Amino acid sequence: MGYSAYIQRRNIISIRKHVREFYIMDAFNSNEVNPKCPENTTEEIRATSVTDEKNKEDCPIPKDRKRLLDQLFESYSIVSEGADVFLCDMRYDYSRWSKATVDFFNLDSEYMFHAGKIWEEHVHPEDRDVYRKSIADIFSGAINGHDMQYRACDGQGRYYMCTCRGIILRDAEGKPEYFGGAIRNQTIGGGIDALTGLGNQMSFFKEISLCLEKHVPINIVMYGPTHFSRVNDLYGYDFGNMLLQHVARYLFEAYRNVGNVYRLDGIRLALVTKSLTMEQLSEQYEVFRTRLKEGFPFDGEHIDMPINAGALALNRFDIDKDTLYSCLTQAYYQSKNDYQGAFREFNNDPRSQKRYQIDLINKIRKDVHEGCKNFHLYYQPVVDSETGQLKGAESLIRWIDDDGTVVPPNDFIPVLENDALFPALGEWIMFTAMKEGKKFLEKNPDFVLNVNLSYAQLQDESFTFRVNKCLKSTEYPAGNLCLEITERCRLIDISRLQSLNDELQLEGIKFAIDDFGTGFSSLGLLKDLNINILKVDRQFIINVESDKKQLDLVSVISKLAKVYGCTTCVEGVETKGMESALRTCNVDSFQGYYYSKPLPYSEFLTKYCC
Repeated sequence: MGYSAYIQRRNIISIRKHVREFYIMDAFNSNEVNPKCPENTTEEIRATSVTDEKNKEDCPIPKDRKRLLDQLFESYSIVSEGADVFLCDMRYDYSRWSKATVDFFNLDSEYMFHAGKIWEEHVHPEDRDVYRKSIADIFSGAINGHDMQYRACDGQGRYYMCTCRGIILRDAEGKPEYFGGAIRNQTIGGGIDALTGLGNQMSFFKEISLCLEKHVPINIVMYGPTHFSRVNDLYGYDFGNMLLQHVARYLFEAYRNVGNVYRLDGIRLALVTKSLTMEQLSEQYEVFRTRLKEGFPFDGEHIDMPINAGALALNRFDIDKDTLYSCLTQAYYQSKNDYQGAFREFNNDPRSQKRYQIDLINKIRKDVHEGCKNFHLYYQPVVDSETGQLKGAESLIRWIDDDGTVVPPNDFIPVLENDALFPALGEWIMFTAMKEGKKFLEKNPDFVLNVNLSYAQLQDESFTFRVNKCLKSTEYPAGNLCLEITERCRLIDISRLQSLNDELQLEGIKFAIDDFGTGFSSLGLLKDLNINILKVDRQFIINVESDKKQLDLVSVISKLAKVYGCTTCVEGVETKGMESALRTCNVDSFQGYYYSKPLPYSEFLTKYCC
């Protein structure tokens, strides 16, 4: 094999290898044919190169170099899966570009000398410095390629967000010989957010799906402000939109050469990167966070904007994109609700004993899609504080793996309640509890069944329909049902909460505040809603046998409940001594391990209803 043939074969193999790698990371890669950017088949490329006679005749580079450029370009196009490719002979700074790009952006020809400088005139003025530096570094051999986003003009004043990825192919001596890659016009595929100019949520999921399919490790970060609604309230929505554009642009500029930035739903943004480590992302986030928290001038105002960030390392690929998104969202809300905006990474280490392992969440999500066959309800009795007689029970969800491992709700509910499928799981819980609860009523007609609600269920527009559907299909009496809400429900608009509360209470359904006193919003919920039962959290009675302050506190809560017409249930009663002490507090019912641990349906039925 001759030297030139060897180089040609080696470069073609290298192109095939590297181009596939780069397209994997292209968030806008698709097998769909865009009507404005038709696929270039091998025959079409040849026809284009033959018909462009003027450039062929005027081209001063050696014919064998021109022929090799065309052959390599065709190899690029064959493996590009419809992307718009470019290839530059760096010795002569002579390039060939896809006809689709040439036509769309009104370039003079597919063949160009100094294409980098020509294209620079189309790049938005605000993006040119970064673009120019990248091209200079490529031709100097300082870097091996680039991966960047910028806006490019079509020649008629319209700018389009583009993603450009390329690599350098070197000769046998290691000198740069070819620079090739692809340019993606993100706007054409409907993948651009109109407000920020970033890729939208659809584009985000495209990139994630490709990485999962091709087994490409990436790190993902979700960003979002803590109280953005306050900005809208103070300055108006137009100001808020401009501020969101400003923050989006800041992230775009910060990460344009190392990843892609997207706008997700609402005010959240996301970064996908394959080059930055979690340590680097965390460090850079703290700089970003400090700047926004301390405040900055914007449009004549001084704005301080606390932010949050949740992150996830994608290093296993036996999951789906929705599971990944749910886990990422969980990390984000941990940052927002529990860690005052500190950078939080979702645990994804199979060697770790921590909760929320992504493989577990993936299996549980799939089970929800398949009808909740591995979900089971356990029941813990609620007894009268004076007589110890059964008054009702709280239904508690469990998930049992195929190997028999019982997974408690704290290991998956905090993740799934931010998931779009959670309302379906919530409906299954209500339906199953009511269906099984009918058996409990046969022996005890006054039995009250407590079902826990997530704030995500209450946000669901179809929530009341789902409740009534379960009541009707099971024929369970509404007066024997109690829905337990937590202080997180305070995150929902209070007028919506009041409407749901009023509508369901008219049907006879009771409401309880679970874990009363553990947060700042419990009193607000008691004041704003019609509540039937206050459930005192176990943390207030741990030392109730010896701590008079705890005993007095429970008595105060009991008196407060009666002011609002509520009864009181104390959770976490574990000993005879605790029971005796709490009976002096004028509470109405007890729940805890002293009476029974949560039992599977069949065991509860046998113990209490037979």
